[in-house]
Amino acid sequence: MYEIKLKKLGKKKIKTIYFNVRNKVDTLSELLTECVRSEVERFNSEKETPTLLPFLSPKEIQQQSETGKISFGDNFNATKVAVEKAIENILLAFKDGLFVVFIDDNEIKSLKQQTDISTESSITFIRLTFLTGTYW
Repeated sequence: MYEIKLKKLGKKKIKTIYFNVRNKVDTLSELLTECVRSEVERFNSEKETPTLLPFLSPKEIQQQSETGKISFGDNFNATKVAVEKAIENILLAFKDGLFVVFIDDNEIKSLKQQTDISTESSITFIRLTFLTGTYW
């Protein structure tokens, strides 16, 4: 199981997610593919298991109040995500420079770049935020 840290520029909060790898990961492209595949499977499985009577425990209310929004997490969109489309989107997002990836404090700059990843590796995705205005 691998651990990924998700960070947004300008924000202090770092979200950590865990994912399993089915195939050997040698390049950034393969890492992104496995991350997306794992997250899509998790997301789609949540769509299949509806809760009849949603409620929040005091602990959940406390955790959600720290983020500034308390909700039941209802999602009325029952559409499942297509894995291949999601993989295509993340590869395009990387090519467009919407996020950067660091593995053990080394920036990975190419989808075909070899990665030496182990379960102890520190993998960080940083989503870049563009300034307002136009490019020209």
